[in-house]
Amino acid sequence: MTLFGGIEGGGTKFVCAVGSGPDDIRAETRFPTTTPAETMERAVSFFKQQQNNHGPLSAIGFACFGPLDPDPTSPTFGNILLTPKLGWANTNVVAMLRAELYLPVGFDTDVNGAALSEARWGAAVGCDPALYLTIGTGIGGGLLVNGKLVHGMLHPEMGHIRIPHDFNKDPFAGSCSFHADCFEGLAAGPSLEKRWGQKAETLPADHPAWELEAQYIALALANYVLTIAPQKIVIGGGVAQQEHMLPMVREKMREVLGGYVQSPLVGPRIADLIVLPGLGARSGVLGAIALAEHALELAG
Repeated sequence: MTLFGGIEGGGTKFVCAVGSGPDDIRAETRFPTTTPAETMERAVSFFKQQQNNHGPLSAIGFACFGPLDPDPTSPTFGNILLTPKLGWANTNVVAMLRAELYLPVGFDTDVNGAALSEARWGAAVGCDPALYLTIGTGIGGGLLVNGKLVHGMLHPEMGHIRIPHDFNKDPFAGSCSFHADCFEGLAAGPSLEKRWGQKAETLPADHPAWELEAQYIALALANYVLTIAPQKIVIGGGVAQQEHMLPMVREKMREVLGGYVQSPLVGPRIADLIVLPGLGARSGVLGAIALAEHALELAG
């Protein structure tokens, strides 16, 4: 069986795995994201060891935090760009992998990887367009249209769209270092902590934070529904795992749309539109394995 290596590179931790899909993971490890040199060396060492244990890998997929350059024709392909993650800006992580492993490398954002895996094996199978959104330490979105990940000048930045901000209702200025009160600046985990003075996971279910959070998410999702018309919206990340959140988000998004979109997916079937990941916490690393498979195909 053809084996692939996958890396889910997050700002807090890296997850590396070897396998061919959700039912065939031969080995997996996770470790903190430190410096680029140290973190990438740990990933390389893991894959070298697993090649000794399980046989040669055919390609590596890297689903990484961004922003980054995923365009293989670009002179900066493989680079993490102007990320707020200290020490990682302008680092060519693909070159670091190729120099040690001599394998094709598929490279994309962590959310694009998760979108790919959910469309192939998870909650978005058979749905097109399919949107994956993560709401946690940051907010980002990956999108498949006609079965392909969407890229343009770079990649979608769905966490940085502007949404209405009522300063009378929510005087919090926002926490995004680039845009202050963009979607991420108002609704990501660090924004909740700064606004309310405690971590989101410690807030009780009846705290007013959650109604405000659901409203911001609903506003963003309404924009995606109107511009993308997705058949599935998969929401991952720690904030979405709060059991009471998705029903609130669904109802508020329907209110925001005001009856304009005439589809059962924003009516009686809205619970089929906005869902949790079918692959759970494994969406990212399985997306990296799917990226590796695609890189092998491109390599011929």
